[in-house]
Amino acid sequence: MTPVRTERRLADRVLGGWLGRIAGNMLGKPVERGDLWTRDRIDRYLRRADALPLTDYLPEPADERDRAALRPEWTQCVRGRVHGSCRDDDVDYAILGLHLLETHGFGFSTEQVGEVWLLRLPYLQTFTAERAAYRNLTDGLKPPLTATYDNPYQEWIGALIRADIHGWTHPGAPRRAASLARRDAVLSHTGNGVYGAMWAAALISAAFTAPTVRHAVDDALAVIPASSRLARTVRRVVSLHETRMSWEDTLSTVTRETGGLGWIHTVPNVAVLTAGLLYGEGDFTRTIALTVRGGLDTDSNGATAGSVAGVLTGATAIPDHWKDPLEDTVRSAVFGFDGASITDLAERTLRLAATAD
Repeated sequence: MTPVRTERRLADRVLGGWLGRIAGNMLGKPVERGDLWTRDRIDRYLRRADALPLTDYLPEPADERDRAALRPEWTQCVRGRVHGSCRDDDVDYAILGLHLLETHGFGFSTEQVGEVWLLRLPYLQTFTAERAAYRNLTDGLKPPLTATYDNPYQEWIGALIRADIHGWTHPGAPRRAASLARRDAVLSHTGNGVYGAMWAAALISAAFTAPTVRHAVDDALAVIPASSRLARTVRRVVSLHETRMSWEDTLSTVTRETGGLGWIHTVPNVAVLTAGLLYGEGDFTRTIALTVRGGLDTDSNGATAGSVAGVLTGATAIPDHWKDPLEDTVRSAVFGFDGASITDLAERTLRLAATAD
């Protein structure tokens, strides 16, 4: 492959990551509440709307009970009503990470992550561990105390959703991507919360060069402690997939084993993500559809699955019905970025990748 073609392919994959993250986030947003929108309930919703198999954004609710249970943003996220992306923290943190790297470079410190939050991110648009860390920052605490003081959410999924930018800017360098994701994550998380961020960054980085999604999953496993519960859970999903167990039975099995952790904890969500990726087999639509149908933190999981699948396939191969309604526009609470062009965000990410060591 010539250098020009290689550069074009890399650009297509970076844009695919951004588009995939936003589309996957939009797909899962209406049913983002894992204690209410279980896997069975999501599928019942889809059956009533004659939308199984799921191949597009969620359909409008078929009855008033479902309508009342959806998140209020559903009117901007269901098929036929999408006109640009609605605002969501899963996309805000990708944008904030881009700004962090443009401002401080790849040598950024954890303290600088906190400074960028305070300058660019409204407090009321943070949640769980991020809100606890933000509060601790305003009280004058420094990392790592920002992650540990009065923060019961240290192993929840927040750090994982911030990791994409490190994978996108370090294609084919999963250990480097994981190292940067860790430096970001320890502002607000510990333990499996940090490992989830490292795993996601490595997974996205590996997707640029891995021959299959399974290879990318294996590469990502190599950057986190093998004895951690997160690593053991990923290996469990991989082993069940290898036995040719169905997607449904695999999720039922791991749900029994991780269900006590809660629907926003990193470990059960990584199980849903891993299953969506493996059973999606590299197909963009199937990957994000299975991941969102898996329940739990649906918009976060859909976003990360979409990022991985978008990098694997490239933007050109993502079906138009996912891309076109986004209208190359992203809404964001990050100061200075509301209404940004998705294409421009991807081009800025590519420029950073060109300077990565």
